[in-house]
Amino acid sequence: MDLIPNSTFRLLPEVGSKMHHRPGIYRVIFDDIPSDTTVAVLIQPEDSSKKGSGGRPKALSTKRPRKKPPAPLVGKLVWINRAELRKLEEDKLLHALKIERPSSAYTPPHSDLGKKLLAQRADGMQDFLDLQKLHEGIVVHKGLGGLVKETRQRSGWTKSTVYKLWSLLCKFGISAVSLKPSHEQCGAKGVARPVDPGGRLKAGRKTLEQRLARAHGVIKDSKQPGVSSAWIAAVLAADSRISTPKPSWPSRCDQIVKSAFVSVGKEENGKIVLVTPALGEYPNNKQIFNILTKDKSRLDLLIEKTTKRHFGSTLRGLSARNWEGVAGPGHTWAIDSTVGDIYLRSSIDRSWVIGRPIVYVIVDVWSTAVVGFYVCLTGPSWNTAKVSLFNATADPLLLGELWGYQPMVTLSPAPTMAFCLMCDRGEYLSTLHRQTALKVIPMTSYAPPYRGDMKGIVEVLHRIAKDAQFLFIPGAMDFRRKELELRRVDPNDSVLTMREYVNWLHFLFAEYNLTADRRHRIDAHMEVVGVHPSPAGLWSWGHQMGIGFRQHISESDLITSLLPSTKARIGRNSVRFLGCDYSSEEVREQQWTSIARNFGGSDININHYEGSMSRIWTPNVGGSGMMELRLSDQTKVSAEATFYEYMDTVASAAIRKPDVDHANMMIRLDIQRRQQELVDRALDEVRRESAKPSGKKPTMSEARRMESPSERPEEAPNEPSARGIHEDSAANYQALMDALFQEAEGQQDA
Repeated sequence: MDLIPNSTFRLLPEVGSKMHHRPGIYRVIFDDIPSDTTVAVLIQPEDSSKKGSGGRPKALSTKRPRKKPPAPLVGKLVWINRAELRKLEEDKLLHALKIERPSSAYTPPHSDLGKKLLAQRADGMQDFLDLQKLHEGIVVHKGLGGLVKETRQRSGWTKSTVYKLWSLLCKFGISAVSLKPSHEQCGAKGVARPVDPGGRLKAGRKTLEQRLARAHGVIKDSKQPGVSSAWIAAVLAADSRISTPKPSWPSRCDQIVKSAFVSVGKEENGKIVLVTPALGEYPNNKQIFNILTKDKSRLDLLIEKTTKRHFGSTLRGLSARNWEGVAGPGHTWAIDSTVGDIYLRSSIDRSWVIGRPIVYVIVDVWSTAVVGFYVCLTGPSWNTAKVSLFNATADPLLLGELWGYQPMVTLSPAPTMAFCLMCDRGEYLSTLHRQTALKVIPMTSYAPPYRGDMKGIVEVLHRIAKDAQFLFIPGAMDFRRKELELRRVDPNDSVLTMREYVNWLHFLFAEYNLTADRRHRIDAHMEVVGVHPSPAGLWSWGHQMGIGFRQHISESDLITSLLPSTKARIGRNSVRFLGCDYSSEEVREQQWTSIARNFGGSDININHYEGSMSRIWTPNVGGSGMMELRLSDQTKVSAEATFYEYMDTVASAAIRKPDVDHANMMIRLDIQRRQQELVDRALDEVRRESAKPSGKKPTMSEARRMESPSERPEEAPNEPSARGIHEDSAANYQALMDALFQEAEGQQDA
């Protein structure tokens, strides 16, 4: 056995023989080979029995202990001959033992007091934490006395404090971690503390009566005692006999007290009558509530109040050279934007013109390859530039799903975030840029104002107009049509939606990466190995030669750092963002909607992609990374719509709302007027008929038989039948209802 300092071993008892050392678990302090001696500490004996000191036994104390006694101290040095340990190991009585610390030992103290106390302990016990000094001190002083004395002089502690801390090091390992204060064990939540006879007293503030009595020197017990183990068992047993759904709390407490705490009966008039318990003989309603709810979640308590079927049906929860100084592909990217020379139409209603798009292009400076692009309707700004970087570094399959096209992979290996990013001065100086750069971009730079030529190929690609700005205003469909007419653009030439335009640009840049002539970049060494003279060929060759730059950034980091962030709301049947419903398997498994439906919704942080309403992302609280939530099929917008197109519809609805409200008001007023006219005509008819002398009037029963075909007598051949009168009334009512529906439909169409 390798007796390493600070290691532990277990010494087993041997039946029928007398051992020199007590069986149990030992910790090795040091192993002194020259003297053939091992110094250890017994931290837990195998047999807890200990021979007494003799004499007359002590009388049992009747005083109630106020708190749990402290654990006994350990740390007495045991000098063991190494030959004896080898003999015990050969006899299989000595085994190496690995002791794991509790998980709370690896978390730093939560309070400032705990941190300060840990630092003081580690500084004061530094001689004991240094295994070399500990070894020398024990050998020189033949024990711990010298080290204890030096520690007391340096720290000012008492002797007992030093030995208590030494006991902690022996129990949990000679490390500063073992000196952490165990405040989590002081009054920790979830630990049962029953008030049993002969045990601890009832905790909490004293009653007014007790405080008044103490002020006069009298100690009184509380009339309502604390909860004991017997009370807990009785309450749980009585509550288990109450079927679900459980009644209201007052009624539930009454049933528990009547079932478990009424133990006396008396005879009255020949019947056994149960006697109600006196005050202090049963738990009150608050104590019963604490017993039954301390280990249950809110959802469990809700399930108790209903049946499983009712919960399931009603309460459950319903993504020089411009390359000078650039080391290789992927090292430096240039990004810039321009206004597209095209007008786009809405995919929701193609008669709507949503305006000219902003096109971001990201180019790798060394290979001149287009690594990513982004089409939006707002900007230029750092917020939209971040999404462009996301498009350049995200999985091509994910982008294909978001924009609805089959991706063509032209660059191998796939681009990752560059080392250096060249952008505009306005974007470079923004606060949001600094925040993003600290997370995912090692270095950024910018060209001087109006010197786009210093950014090279990215300016050549789209002949950018530096001062062009375009702000997308949702709901301004009529004004965008007017702008289209003022620019003398044929509306018939504007046929593409944003998704179709993105797909068209994807094919354009794929063709550029694969076919653009870059023979002026091919040197003799590249020609020998047959490098294809295109941006994609330069990109692949650079990475094959090992001069390319690549760095791994997880998709979750890209989403949180580059995509717009906002809030979403957990509702009773879905996660709602801008009025649209999103969900996922994780949401359904964790029952977010059930909790929201029964205890109120809550806001969560999300990231969304403005090019598609199909999905959002939120931190996965119950797991790792980001959780992807997809758009529901039964929501307000389809997955193909972009964020901008959806905001157009929201603005349009807001603009139309006063007109719709006015139309509804007019319809209601007209219907009420027609109803009143109908009632007035009927009232006039009743008054007119009542004024005529008609002799004796039929009773209500006779009038009912005259109106009912099955109860009226045979009618005279020449008299009009009651059935005919009834059919005429039904026809008149249907004609009136048809007229009302036609009127309402006519106003709605208008």
